[in-house]
Amino acid sequence: MIIEQFHRTQFALPQTVMEPPGNRTLVNLPVYFELAWPEGGFEPQEVDVTTLIGHEVRIRPTLVGATYVTGDGTTIGPTTSLGGPYPDGDITHEYAAAAEVGPYISVEYGGEVSVDGGEWSTIPSTVTIDGPATPLEVVTSTNRLYSNDR
Repeated sequence: MIIEQFHRTQFALPQTVMEPPGNRTLVNLPVYFELAWPEGGFEPQEVDVTTLIGHEVRIRPTLVGATYVTGDGTTIGPTTSLGGPYPDGDITHEYAAAAEVGPYISVEYGGEVSVDGGEWSTIPSTVTIDGPATPLEVVTSTNRLYSNDR
């Protein structure tokens, strides 16, 4: 029953934050990815409380791993890193060609359970939740040399 309840938990949908901002980047420019948790749903370490057959059951999601799906056939992870912004973020990807892609983050949640205020125990199951794709336009740039000679 606890595993069934764990699978019914309203897990937080992982959100993809990228730099440079504006959903547009250049070919060969590193894109920095960050996993953000929305207000809704239960993210790792938040506690969902329910009652099963007269007992208070607390379920606390844990982060098993996150896989960053870049949208061009490449994945990064699984990793426990939440990434981060430029210049210190550790999840980056350079796109090799112009394209319109939809990167997203897939999170594997584990969990812990406490019944009637008892000790936390590991739930022997996981759940994988894919976040929504974020549109990203990868463009090329052409340099031009202009002369002021007249």
